[in-house]
Amino acid sequence: MKKATNLRSLAAQLIERVVDKGESLSAILPTAQKTLSEKDGPLLQELCFGVMRTLPQLEALIGKLMARPLTGKQRILHYLIMVGIYQLLYTRIPAHAALAETVAGAEVLKRGNLKGLINGVLRQFQRQQETLLNDVAQGPQRYWHPGWLLKRLQHAWPEQWEQIVEANNQRPPMWLRVNRQHHSRDAWLALLQAQDKSASPGDAPDALRLDAPMAVGQLPGFNDGWITVQDLSAQRCAVLLAPENGDTILDLCAAPGGKTTHLLEIAPRASVLAVDADKQRLTRVHENLQRLGMQAEVRQGDGRTPEEWCGDQTFDRILLDAPCSATGVIRRHPDIKWLRRDRDIAELANLQRDILHAIWPRLKVGGTLLYATCSIMPEENHLQIEAFLAAHPDAEPLTLPEGGRHGWQVFPTVDGGDGFFYAKLRKK
Repeated sequence: MKKATNLRSLAAQLIERVVDKGESLSAILPTAQKTLSEKDGPLLQELCFGVMRTLPQLEALIGKLMARPLTGKQRILHYLIMVGIYQLLYTRIPAHAALAETVAGAEVLKRGNLKGLINGVLRQFQRQQETLLNDVAQGPQRYWHPGWLLKRLQHAWPEQWEQIVEANNQRPPMWLRVNRQHHSRDAWLALLQAQDKSASPGDAPDALRLDAPMAVGQLPGFNDGWITVQDLSAQRCAVLLAPENGDTILDLCAAPGGKTTHLLEIAPRASVLAVDADKQRLTRVHENLQRLGMQAEVRQGDGRTPEEWCGDQTFDRILLDAPCSATGVIRRHPDIKWLRRDRDIAELANLQRDILHAIWPRLKVGGTLLYATCSIMPEENHLQIEAFLAAHPDAEPLTLPEGGRHGWQVFPTVDGGDGFFYAKLRKK
């Protein structure tokens, strides 16, 4: 994508690629940000993530503001109007600046003849804002989730679904993991507090939640490997696996490497093999290892065919962070709501089953496997483990801090961790 001189037009283009072409915002946004200044990159992210988070509300508002939808070559302006309304509703950008920049975006998009339309729609929204917001607050769009996902949540979690939806619709908290090889959590927190910043500890031993997010460059010792950005729930994976020095450990589906490095922080003399099917994402594993000054063997490989990348090697411990619907991390990746489809859940559950069955023979007798997903769908989680235990009499479920025989389901909470599932199995 060519460098744009107008952030609103660039945001509209990215949103169009997600909604109409099914591209992942996490994949396309960083490339666009590389063309921008240090100040403009975060604003572009705020506009894109914000529109993805509130998409049904914005669609409903535009439906009331315009007699006919913009289609065909003019469709890009539909997303530009979304960006404009989002700014007026949810940002501190002065209204006059938001309007001027959004209208100017039409010129950048070579739709200068429709600047009057953009201006008119946004000014009409300003005049009727209270009435319009009350109107669209009554329908299902008030939940900001697609219908199929709402139905699944309501069916699976009739008592918790509203809490899940509420958490999904928030901006995510910023969680950090203190590298215990450099500092205790309290010692690093003192360094942060010396900068007049504050954070609160989580239930994982190395976890801190920042009271206000900040750029990683402002975190004491980030470039020296003292600290890593990682959600609380993700941090529990290495803690629950409980690696020990001397262990041979497989971190399967390891990219981008946050859990790989956490394993080595806990057990620096363990031998860790990090494997992922995505060659491009493995670059992040190497980068994380380098920043933290750690060593692990990194290989590309499909979890369904371990013989192709590890021969007959076996492991003391296996961390399987299985490919999943990512329905537990929607607040971090709000485009998931619009990229996922109902049919994906069954397909992902089949993939998880195949990987789990294929990798189980690679675990030594007496060894431990931790199965984890960032999903809140039963088919990917406790139902998956229930079926696996029925098929493998040599698999023994181990007790976790919470949850039952078939695992521990964590829901996303406003100030806590993301939605996650863990099941810990020992080979008899």
